[in-house]
Amino acid sequence: MHRIIKTTALAATAAALAFVGGSQAQQPPPQFPDMTFFVTSVGGPQGANYGGLEGADRHCQTLAAKAGAGNKTWRAYLSTQAVGGATAVNAKDRIGKGPWTNAKGVVIATNVEDLHSANNKIAAETIVAETGRLIPSRLYTVNQHDVLTGTQANGTAFPPDKDMTCGNWTKSGEGNAMLGHADRMGLRDDDASKSWNASHPSRACDAASLVATGGAGLLYCFAAN
Repeated sequence: MHRIIKTTALAATAAALAFVGGSQAQQPPPQFPDMTFFVTSVGGPQGANYGGLEGADRHCQTLAAKAGAGNKTWRAYLSTQAVGGATAVNAKDRIGKGPWTNAKGVVIATNVEDLHSANNKIAAETIVAETGRLIPSRLYTVNQHDVLTGTQANGTAFPPDKDMTCGNWTKSGEGNAMLGHADRMGLRDDDASKSWNASHPSRACDAASLVATGGAGLLYCFAAN
């Protein structure tokens, strides 16, 4: 009799734990409908190759939708170069007029000019993903502070003489892309090492190379409307 009761109790406990686990697994992701800026929680599957600007924008839009902010038009902060007959595109011209607020309600910048000034609030404590979590800065052993931009400090595209956009975001092997330090930290005291959008080029365009320099192929995403 005692054995039957014990077995029944164990079965009931296991069922309860399974129910709790299932309930937790089914919980929707955190929702941030008022968010207008985030750093992507994950990069693309092919390093810097997003299939061009459209693919990068789609990545931003998809992640924003999961966070309850899909009713806005999202753009990746990326430039492209005038190579192979393409027209150069400036990152600053793609992202709307602002203001932009992260998932925690912090105003990152009030407008495009503010964003490209020393007054912007992009820093280690404000680089929040669409999930609401902080992107690991240089304060962490494994950090992801390198964010793809392909952009000069003033928000414009590089000239076409040197690849700084991994083939306009279509290469996942050899090539380079300009990276920004999202935490605005650096090993040096010069401005470049602490720039949020133009700190240094990547080693290459593949995912492993991006990780090796302190990144993960992440993007800055801005609501353009």
